Amino acid sequence: MKQFEVASIPGDGIGIEVVPQAERVLKAVADVHGGLAFQFHSFPWSCQYYIEHGVMMPENGLEQLKPFDAIFLGAVGDPNLVPDHISLWGLLIQIRREFEQVINMRPAKRLDGIQSPLQNPKDFDLVVIRENSEGEYSTVGGRIHSKEDEVAIQNAVFTRRGTERVMRYAFEVAAKRKCFVTSATKSNGIVHSMPFWDQVFKEVSEGYPAIKTESQHIDALAAFLVTKPASFDVIVASNLFGDILTDIGAAIMGSIGIAPAANINVNGKYPSMFEPVHGSAPDIVGKGLANPIGQIWTAKMMLDHFGEEELGSFLLDAIERVTRKGIVTADLGGAHSTDEVTTAIIDELYNAPSV
Repeated sequence: MKQFEVASIPGDGIGIEVVPQAERVLKAVADVHGGLAFQFHSFPWSCQYYIEHGVMMPENGLEQLKPFDAIFLGAVGDPNLVPDHISLWGLLIQIRREFEQVINMRPAKRLDGIQSPLQNPKDFDLVVIRENSEGEYSTVGGRIHSKEDEVAIQNAVFTRRGTERVMRYAFEVAAKRKCFVTSATKSNGIVHSMPFWDQVFKEVSEGYPAIKTESQHIDALAAFLVTKPASFDVIVASNLFGDILTDIGAAIMGSIGIAPAANINVNGKYPSMFEPVHGSAPDIVGKGLANPIGQIWTAKMMLDHFGEEELGSFLLDAIERVTRKGIVTADLGGAHSTDEVTTAIIDELYNAPSV
Protein backbone atom coordinates (compact mmCIF):
# COMPACT_ATOMS: atom_id res chain seq x y z
CA MET A 1 0.00 0.00 0.00
CA LYS A 2 1.43 3.36 -1.06
CA GLN A 3 0.42 6.28 1.15
CA PHE A 4 0.93 9.87 0.08
CA GLU A 5 1.19 12.56 2.73
CA VAL A 6 -0.28 15.78 1.34
CA ALA A 7 -0.21 19.25 2.88
CA SER A 8 -3.60 20.80 2.18
CA ILE A 9 -3.89 24.61 2.18
CA PRO A 10 -7.48 25.59 1.24
CA GLY A 11 -6.54 29.28 1.58
CA ASP A 12 -9.13 31.91 0.76
CA GLY A 13 -12.54 32.27 -0.83
CA ILE A 14 -13.75 29.29 -2.82
CA GLY A 15 -10.54 27.45 -2.02
CA ILE A 16 -12.18 26.52 1.27
CA GLU A 17 -15.05 25.01 -0.72
CA VAL A 18 -13.29 23.18 -3.56
CA VAL A 19 -10.29 21.69 -1.77
CA PRO A 20 -12.39 19.38 0.45
CA GLN A 21 -14.34 18.32 -2.64
CA ALA A 22 -11.16 17.38 -4.49
CA GLU A 23 -9.93 15.51 -1.43
CA ARG A 24 -13.17 13.46 -1.55
CA VAL A 25 -12.40 12.62 -5.16
CA LEU A 26 -8.83 11.55 -4.43
CA LYS A 27 -10.01 9.33 -1.60
CA ALA A 28 -12.50 7.74 -4.02
CA VAL A 29 -9.72 7.17 -6.57
CA ALA A 30 -7.66 5.48 -3.86
CA ASP A 31 -10.64 3.39 -2.76
CA VAL A 32 -11.34 2.20 -6.31
CA HIS A 33 -7.68 1.44 -6.96
CA GLY A 34 -7.10 -0.29 -3.64
CA GLY A 35 -3.33 0.03 -3.71
CA LEU A 36 -2.80 3.54 -2.43
CA ALA A 37 -4.06 6.02 0.14
CA PHE A 38 -3.96 9.75 0.78
CA GLN A 39 -3.45 11.40 4.14
CA PHE A 40 -4.33 15.10 4.06
CA HIS A 41 -2.96 17.51 6.67
CA SER A 42 -4.80 20.83 6.60
CA PHE A 43 -3.13 24.18 7.26
CA PRO A 44 -5.31 27.29 7.90
CA TRP A 45 -2.92 29.78 6.25
CA SER A 46 -4.89 32.49 4.47
CA CYS A 47 -5.83 36.16 4.55
CA GLN A 48 -7.95 35.46 7.63
CA TYR A 49 -4.86 33.94 9.23
CA TYR A 50 -3.00 37.16 8.35
CA ILE A 51 -5.68 39.27 10.07
CA GLU A 52 -5.29 37.18 13.21
CA HIS A 53 -1.50 36.72 13.22
CA GLY A 54 0.03 39.44 11.03
CA VAL A 55 1.60 36.90 8.65
CA MET A 56 0.25 34.67 5.87
CA MET A 57 1.96 31.65 7.43
CA PRO A 58 4.10 31.16 10.52
CA GLU A 59 7.85 31.74 10.50
CA ASN A 60 8.51 27.99 10.37
CA GLY A 61 5.79 27.38 7.79
CA LEU A 62 8.17 26.15 5.11
CA GLU A 63 9.79 23.75 7.56
CA GLN A 64 6.33 22.39 8.35
CA LEU A 65 5.62 21.82 4.64
CA LYS A 66 9.00 20.38 3.65
CA PRO A 67 8.41 16.73 4.72
CA PHE A 68 5.24 16.29 2.65
CA ASP A 69 5.00 14.46 -0.66
CA ALA A 70 3.08 17.39 -2.21
CA ILE A 71 1.23 20.59 -1.40
CA PHE A 72 -2.42 20.88 -2.47
CA LEU A 73 -3.39 24.56 -2.59
CA GLY A 74 -6.85 26.04 -3.09
CA ALA A 75 -6.59 29.79 -3.64
CA VAL A 76 -4.76 32.75 -2.15
CA GLY A 77 -6.08 36.28 -1.87
CA ASP A 78 -8.88 38.44 -0.53
CA PRO A 79 -8.29 42.10 -1.38
CA ASN A 80 -11.06 43.07 1.04
CA LEU A 81 -8.85 41.82 3.87
CA VAL A 82 -5.23 41.95 2.68
CA PRO A 83 -3.55 43.65 -0.32
CA ASP A 84 -2.71 41.13 -3.04
CA HIS A 85 1.03 41.84 -2.98
CA ILE A 86 1.11 40.86 0.69
CA SER A 87 -1.05 37.75 0.41
CA LEU A 88 0.63 36.35 -2.71
CA TRP A 89 4.24 37.07 -1.72
CA GLY A 90 3.59 35.93 1.84
CA LEU A 91 2.33 32.48 0.88
CA LEU A 92 2.02 31.35 -2.74
CA ILE A 93 5.11 32.96 -4.24
CA GLN A 94 7.19 32.33 -1.13
CA ILE A 95 6.45 28.60 -1.40
CA ARG A 96 7.19 28.59 -5.14
CA ARG A 97 10.53 30.35 -4.73
CA GLU A 98 11.83 28.81 -1.51
CA PHE A 99 10.87 25.30 -2.61
CA GLU A 100 12.53 25.81 -6.01
CA GLN A 101 9.34 25.09 -7.93
CA VAL A 102 10.99 26.27 -11.11
CA ILE A 103 8.47 24.80 -13.58
CA ASN A 104 4.84 25.81 -13.92
CA MET A 105 2.74 23.44 -15.99
CA ARG A 106 -0.79 24.20 -17.21
CA PRO A 107 -2.77 22.08 -19.67
CA ALA A 108 -5.64 23.31 -21.84
CA LYS A 109 -7.96 20.77 -23.45
CA ARG A 110 -11.40 20.76 -25.02
CA LEU A 111 -13.56 18.78 -22.63
CA ASP A 112 -16.63 16.95 -23.91
CA GLY A 113 -19.85 18.75 -23.04
CA ILE A 114 -18.22 22.12 -22.38
CA GLN A 115 -18.87 24.83 -24.92
CA SER A 116 -15.76 26.73 -25.91
CA PRO A 117 -16.30 30.42 -26.79
CA LEU A 118 -14.51 29.61 -30.04
CA GLN A 119 -16.73 28.84 -33.02
CA ASN A 120 -14.65 25.86 -34.15
CA PRO A 121 -12.10 24.91 -31.48
CA LYS A 122 -11.61 21.36 -32.79
CA ASP A 123 -10.10 18.93 -30.28
CA PHE A 124 -7.27 21.03 -28.92
CA ASP A 125 -5.08 19.43 -26.28
CA LEU A 126 -2.00 21.41 -25.32
CA VAL A 127 0.17 22.19 -22.35
CA VAL A 128 2.14 25.33 -21.51
CA ILE A 129 5.45 24.83 -19.70
CA ARG A 130 6.30 28.12 -18.03
CA GLU A 131 9.58 29.14 -16.42
CA ASN A 132 8.54 29.83 -12.83
CA SER A 133 11.49 31.36 -10.99
CA GLU A 134 13.01 34.27 -12.90
CA GLY A 135 12.49 36.06 -16.21
CA GLU A 136 10.23 39.09 -16.21
CA TYR A 137 9.05 38.35 -12.66
CA SER A 138 12.44 38.82 -11.03
CA THR A 139 12.57 41.22 -8.11
CA VAL A 140 15.63 43.03 -9.50
CA GLY A 141 14.97 46.74 -9.97
CA GLY A 142 13.58 49.64 -8.04
CA ARG A 143 12.29 53.21 -8.02
CA ILE A 144 14.22 56.44 -7.55
CA HIS A 145 13.37 60.15 -7.35
CA SER A 146 9.87 61.46 -6.84
CA LYS A 147 6.99 63.08 -8.68
CA GLU A 148 7.87 64.25 -12.20
CA ASP A 149 11.43 62.86 -11.95
CA GLU A 150 10.43 59.42 -10.68
CA VAL A 151 11.96 56.42 -12.46
CA ALA A 152 10.89 52.78 -12.15
CA ILE A 153 13.26 50.06 -13.38
CA GLN A 154 12.21 46.41 -13.63
CA ASN A 155 14.93 44.03 -14.75
CA ALA A 156 14.12 40.74 -16.44
CA VAL A 157 16.63 38.04 -15.47
CA PHE A 158 17.27 35.07 -17.78
CA THR A 159 19.94 32.61 -16.69
CA ARG A 160 21.25 29.88 -18.96
CA ARG A 161 20.61 27.34 -16.23
CA GLY A 162 16.97 28.34 -15.75
CA THR A 163 16.29 28.72 -19.47
CA GLU A 164 17.83 25.36 -20.39
CA ARG A 165 16.00 23.68 -17.52
CA VAL A 166 12.52 24.75 -18.55
CA MET A 167 13.20 23.95 -22.20
CA ARG A 168 14.52 20.46 -21.44
CA TYR A 169 11.47 19.83 -19.29
CA ALA A 170 9.23 20.90 -22.18
CA PHE A 171 11.00 18.55 -24.58
CA GLU A 172 10.67 15.65 -22.14
CA VAL A 173 6.93 16.32 -21.81
CA ALA A 174 6.56 16.55 -25.60
CA ALA A 175 8.32 13.20 -26.01
CA LYS A 176 5.39 11.59 -24.16
CA ARG A 177 2.80 13.48 -26.21
CA LYS A 178 2.79 14.55 -29.88
CA CYS A 179 6.53 15.39 -30.13
CA PHE A 180 6.07 19.05 -31.00
CA VAL A 181 7.42 22.05 -29.05
CA THR A 182 6.61 25.69 -29.74
CA SER A 183 8.84 28.37 -28.22
CA ALA A 184 7.22 31.68 -27.24
CA THR A 185 9.59 34.53 -28.06
CA LYS A 186 9.70 38.23 -28.91
CA SER A 187 13.20 38.64 -30.28
CA ASN A 188 12.08 41.26 -32.80
CA GLY A 189 11.24 43.68 -29.97
CA ILE A 190 13.13 42.59 -26.84
CA VAL A 191 16.72 42.77 -27.97
CA HIS A 192 18.72 40.99 -25.24
CA SER A 193 16.74 38.37 -23.34
CA MET A 194 14.70 37.01 -26.23
CA PRO A 195 17.56 36.47 -28.71
CA PHE A 196 19.27 34.67 -25.81
CA TRP A 197 16.09 32.61 -25.29
CA ASP A 198 16.03 31.73 -29.01
CA GLN A 199 19.69 30.71 -28.98
CA VAL A 200 19.25 28.40 -26.00
CA PHE A 201 16.09 26.90 -27.53
CA LYS A 202 18.00 26.06 -30.71
CA GLU A 203 20.85 24.50 -28.74
CA VAL A 204 18.54 22.42 -26.53
CA SER A 205 16.45 21.27 -29.51
CA GLU A 206 19.54 19.74 -31.12
CA GLY A 207 19.51 17.14 -28.34
CA TYR A 208 15.98 16.05 -29.30
CA PRO A 209 16.13 15.35 -33.06
CA ALA A 210 12.86 13.37 -33.04
CA ILE A 211 10.85 16.35 -31.79
CA LYS A 212 9.54 18.97 -34.20
CA THR A 213 10.04 22.60 -33.14
CA GLU A 214 8.96 26.11 -34.04
CA SER A 215 9.35 29.62 -32.58
CA GLN A 216 6.48 32.09 -32.54
CA HIS A 217 6.44 35.72 -31.46
CA ILE A 218 4.23 36.07 -28.42
CA ASP A 219 1.71 38.42 -30.05
CA ALA A 220 1.15 36.08 -33.01
CA LEU A 221 1.17 33.05 -30.71
CA ALA A 222 -1.56 34.56 -28.53
CA ALA A 223 -3.66 35.10 -31.65
CA PHE A 224 -3.02 31.55 -32.89
CA LEU A 225 -4.14 30.14 -29.53
CA VAL A 226 -7.52 31.68 -30.33
CA THR A 227 -7.69 30.95 -34.06
CA LYS A 228 -6.09 27.49 -34.23
CA PRO A 229 -5.42 26.02 -30.76
CA ALA A 230 -5.50 22.45 -32.08
CA SER A 231 -2.23 23.10 -33.92
CA PHE A 232 -0.22 23.16 -30.66
CA ASP A 233 1.17 20.43 -28.45
CA VAL A 234 3.71 21.76 -25.91
CA ILE A 235 4.44 25.49 -25.60
CA VAL A 236 7.51 26.59 -23.64
CA ALA A 237 7.52 30.17 -22.40
CA SER A 238 9.13 32.64 -20.05
CA ASN A 239 7.46 33.59 -16.79
CA LEU A 240 5.38 36.51 -18.13
CA PHE A 241 4.60 35.03 -21.54
CA GLY A 242 3.58 31.73 -19.97
CA ASP A 243 1.34 33.51 -17.49
CA ILE A 244 -0.53 35.28 -20.28
CA LEU A 245 -0.80 32.26 -22.57
CA THR A 246 -2.20 30.04 -19.85
CA ASP A 247 -5.05 32.45 -19.11
CA ILE A 248 -5.90 32.36 -22.81
CA GLY A 249 -5.82 28.58 -22.59
CA ALA A 250 -8.29 28.64 -19.70
CA ALA A 251 -10.55 31.04 -21.56
CA ILE A 252 -10.77 28.96 -24.73
CA MET A 253 -11.68 25.90 -22.64
CA GLY A 254 -14.86 27.68 -21.58
CA SER A 255 -14.12 28.81 -18.03
CA ILE A 256 -11.15 29.64 -15.86
CA GLY A 257 -12.94 27.55 -13.22
CA ILE A 258 -11.80 24.29 -14.85
CA ALA A 259 -8.12 25.16 -15.40
CA PRO A 260 -5.48 23.27 -13.36
CA ALA A 261 -1.82 24.00 -12.67
CA ALA A 262 1.28 22.42 -11.17
CA ASN A 263 4.37 24.06 -9.70
CA ILE A 264 7.12 21.48 -10.08
CA ASN A 265 10.30 21.03 -8.08
CA VAL A 266 12.65 19.08 -10.34
CA ASN A 267 15.54 18.31 -7.98
CA GLY A 268 13.58 16.34 -5.38
CA LYS A 269 14.67 18.53 -2.46
CA TYR A 270 11.22 19.96 -1.78
CA PRO A 271 7.59 19.07 -2.49
CA SER A 272 5.84 20.31 -5.61
CA MET A 273 2.61 22.31 -5.30
CA PHE A 274 -0.67 21.84 -7.16
CA GLU A 275 -3.27 24.60 -7.50
CA PRO A 276 -6.14 25.56 -9.82
CA VAL A 277 -5.88 28.74 -11.86
CA HIS A 278 -9.19 30.32 -10.88
CA GLY A 279 -8.24 32.27 -7.75
CA SER A 280 -10.38 32.90 -4.68
CA ALA A 281 -13.50 34.35 -6.42
CA PRO A 282 -14.83 36.14 -3.30
CA ASP A 283 -18.02 37.19 -5.12
CA ILE A 284 -19.41 33.63 -5.16
CA VAL A 285 -18.18 32.33 -1.81
CA GLY A 286 -20.76 30.36 0.15
CA LYS A 287 -23.28 30.10 -2.68
CA GLY A 288 -22.46 26.59 -3.88
CA LEU A 289 -21.52 28.02 -7.29
CA ALA A 290 -17.79 27.30 -7.27
CA ASN A 291 -16.66 24.98 -10.04
CA PRO A 292 -14.73 22.09 -8.44
CA ILE A 293 -13.32 20.79 -11.74
CA GLY A 294 -10.24 23.04 -11.68
CA GLN A 295 -9.24 21.68 -8.27
CA ILE A 296 -10.12 18.10 -9.25
CA TRP A 297 -8.16 18.32 -12.52
CA THR A 298 -5.30 19.69 -10.43
CA ALA A 299 -5.59 16.51 -8.34
CA LYS A 300 -5.18 14.57 -11.59
CA MET A 301 -1.91 16.42 -12.19
CA MET A 302 -0.78 15.49 -8.69
CA LEU A 303 -1.51 11.83 -9.47
CA ASP A 304 0.62 12.13 -12.61
CA HIS A 305 3.44 13.66 -10.55
CA PHE A 306 3.29 10.71 -8.15
CA GLY A 307 3.83 8.38 -11.12
CA GLU A 308 0.17 7.32 -11.15
CA GLU A 309 -0.47 8.49 -14.71
CA GLU A 310 -2.95 5.71 -15.45
CA LEU A 311 -5.02 6.76 -12.45
CA GLY A 312 -4.72 10.38 -13.56
CA SER A 313 -6.22 9.49 -16.94
CA PHE A 314 -8.90 7.46 -15.16
CA LEU A 315 -9.88 10.56 -13.19
CA LEU A 316 -9.87 12.90 -16.20
CA ASP A 317 -12.07 10.42 -18.10
CA ALA A 318 -14.54 10.50 -15.20
CA ILE A 319 -14.59 14.30 -15.31
CA GLU A 320 -15.37 14.24 -19.03
CA ARG A 321 -18.17 11.71 -18.61
CA VAL A 322 -19.78 14.11 -16.15
CA THR A 323 -19.37 17.20 -18.34
CA ARG A 324 -20.66 15.21 -21.31
CA LYS A 325 -23.89 14.65 -19.36
CA GLY A 326 -24.23 18.39 -18.75
CA ILE A 327 -23.60 18.15 -15.02
CA VAL A 328 -21.77 21.45 -14.63
CA THR A 329 -21.83 24.62 -12.53
CA ALA A 330 -23.22 28.02 -13.51
CA ASP A 331 -19.98 29.36 -14.98
CA LEU A 332 -20.37 26.69 -17.69
CA GLY A 333 -24.07 27.40 -18.22
CA GLY A 334 -25.27 24.68 -15.86
CA ALA A 335 -27.44 24.62 -12.78
CA HIS A 336 -25.56 22.15 -10.60
CA SER A 337 -23.85 22.93 -7.32
CA THR A 338 -20.24 22.38 -6.31
CA ASP A 339 -21.23 19.33 -4.31
CA GLU A 340 -23.43 17.88 -7.07
CA VAL A 341 -20.67 18.04 -9.67
CA THR A 342 -18.19 16.44 -7.27
CA THR A 343 -20.61 13.68 -6.30
CA ALA A 344 -21.29 12.95 -9.98
CA ILE A 345 -17.54 12.56 -10.63
CA ILE A 346 -17.19 10.23 -7.66
CA ASP A 347 -20.13 8.16 -8.91
CA GLU A 348 -18.42 7.84 -12.29
CA LEU A 349 -15.23 6.65 -10.59
CA TYR A 350 -17.08 3.86 -8.81
CA ASN A 351 -19.19 2.88 -11.83
CA ALA A 352 -16.45 2.91 -14.46
CA PRO A 353 -14.28 -0.10 -15.27
CA SER A 354 -11.40 -0.01 -12.80
CA VAL A 355 -7.86 0.71 -13.94
